[in-house]
Parts: sequence; C-alpha cells; structure tokens
Amino acid sequence: MRALLSFIVSTALFGLSLLAGVAAAAEPFNRSPQPDDPIHTPAEVVESMHSAFGYNHCRAVYAKGVIFQGAFTPDSHAKEITKATHLQGPGSKITVRFSDFSGVPSIPDNDPMANPRGMAIRFELPGGESTDLVAHSFNGFPVSNTDDLRELMLALAASGPCAATPTALDRFLEFHPTARAFLAAQKTPASFATISYYGVGSFTFINAKGEGHYVRYQLVPEAGEQLLTDEKREKQSANYLMEEIRARVAAAPIGFALYAQIAEHGDRINDPSIAWPDNRKRVLLGRLEIKRLTANTAEEDRTLVFNPSNVPTGIKTADMLSSFYSKAFRLSAEEARDVAPVARN
Repeated sequence: MRALLSFIVSTALFGLSLLAGVAAAAEPFNRSPQPDDPIHTPAEVVESMHSAFGYNHCRAVYAKGVIFQGAFTPDSHAKEITKATHLQGPGSKITVRFSDFSGVPSIPDNDPMANPRGMAIRFELPGGESTDLVAHSFNGFPVSNTDDLRELMLALAASGPCAATPTALDRFLEFHPTARAFLAAQKTPASFATISYYGVGSFTFINAKGEGHYVRYQLVPEAGEQLLTDEKREKQSANYLMEEIRARVAAAPIGFALYAQIAEHGDRINDPSIAWPDNRKRVLLGRLEIKRLTANTAEEDRTLVFNPSNVPTGIKTADMLSSFYSKAFRLSAEEARDVAPVARN
C-alpha cells in the first residue's frame, strides 16, 4: 500500500513537471456557492479515505503521530477580537499531537505521501471543558467541499500503477486546479518544530462588545521554517520526524506563535481551498510552549480525538467544513479498534 501511494503521488507530480460574527458584516464577504448540505455523509467520506489508504484499524487520516503536553499563554491583543476563555487570563494547559498525513500508521516520515503534516491542539478550559484546534502544514485545502474531498480520495484509490491513463486522478485534477496545486506545492520539514501550520476552515471571533471578525488560524514556529529538499528527504530515516521531535523537546521546550488572520471584504469565507492574501492583518493570540512527551500508548492515541467544532463562547464555526470534519473524525476514531503505537527511539 505504501509503495502504491508513493507511486500515485510521484506520477502525478511528474505530470505537473501531483493532493457570524455580526450579521451586518457578513454581506460584503465572498461566500462561495458551496452547498451547505453535502450529498455524501461523513461515513461515506471516511469510507473513501479507507479506499485510498487501506483498512488499518486506525485514524482514517493522520494515523501516525506523537503526543506532547505543554502550556498556552494568551497575548493581551487576543481579547480585542474574542471573549473566548482560553484567549484571556493567565493561560491553560495544552495537549499537542504532531502527525503525518495518510491513514497508514507505518508510513515513513520521508514518504512524499506523509505531507502535509498535522498539528492538533487541545486547550484545557475551567470546569473540565476543552476546545480544539486542527491545523496542517499548507495554507489552504485541496478542495472546496467535502463531496469533492470524497471524489479525490476515490480517484487516488483508483489510480494505481496498473490503472489505464488518463487515470481517475488525472481526470480529477484536470477539473480541480486547487487540488493539483495542493498536491504539487507540499513542503517537507526538517522537524515538526520547523514548519508553519494553518487552521482548516474559517471561524468567527466575537469580542465582549459583540463585534465579529472572520478569522483563520496560523501557527508560526519560533525556530523558523527549516525545510528539506527532495534529495535530503530521501536520505532521512523512516521515523526521522518522530525521533527528532522527541529529542528536541527532551532537550528544551519548543514554541509556536498562534495568530488569527483577519478576513477583509472579498475574501472567501466558506471555501477552505482558497487562501486569504498574505497582506491580511494578523492578531497575535498567544504562545504555545510544548514541554514534554506523554506516554504515547496506543490507548491514549485512540481516545484523543480532536473536534474542530468544539469551540467556546466567543468563537463560532464560519463554514461547514469544521462540523462535517468533526463528525468524520469521531467516526474514524470509533472505528479505530487497533491503533498502532507510534515509532519510538
């Protein structure tokens, strides 16, 4: 299966030369004609992921990962745009999971199919509550809606080395240029700690005055971006990222700055495949400090399910992707009866 996935990605890459706020404020934004009610259910999307990556009794995507604990300290500017509890006050404890893309728990870290990398964060709130943030290392998403995501997964599954050309993936990419760009523009990090991550989907931040802003999350590494060329990637070990991040955090905590990118008039709110321009204002929400490795047992990994629509007062989902993805993640976790433990040194 791993060799098949690598073949699909490398072949597609060759072909390129390939993967409410305030109601009054909503009107000037570009809300694309994406359907609010997708044709296909979360279960059907999860099934399509299994078709692409195999039935591995684990998460349907981002199966291989490593878990840490740390702390989040909010910045004073955060309260200007939201009243969310974890973005005020002294700070909160966090759980962070870094991961490789695909639903293959044994995928090598240096496999092109392991991109984009994932970073998911759980913030502990007063009273035993929590809120989650899900991000990946690409500013955007391969498709604009979940029905197209299912079609992409099915196209991957049908485009093995024995498939006639043009393959199902070739035909899909011909009519989905954002997916073609997504698959072609991936970056391979030297470390999970040296690449930026971008929240999947849009949210509405509401402050104490009732003012609303559309935002997307960005996570910027304090160590700066350090990437690998294809030549250097091929020379890395199958678990180089998992081993490196363990050693790095054991030596010293690592940090990320969490930002909210603010949408302006004309930006697409409910189309995750379109990145907002880099010149949009960013508000520093705070600093994440990742301090220590958890036990990383199979049971811990199986029960740690991040829910993008698990948001507190002061934050609302602004597109359908977060709520749909939350259902898919939960369904995928319920199916994961035998999650493989992450690689160890």
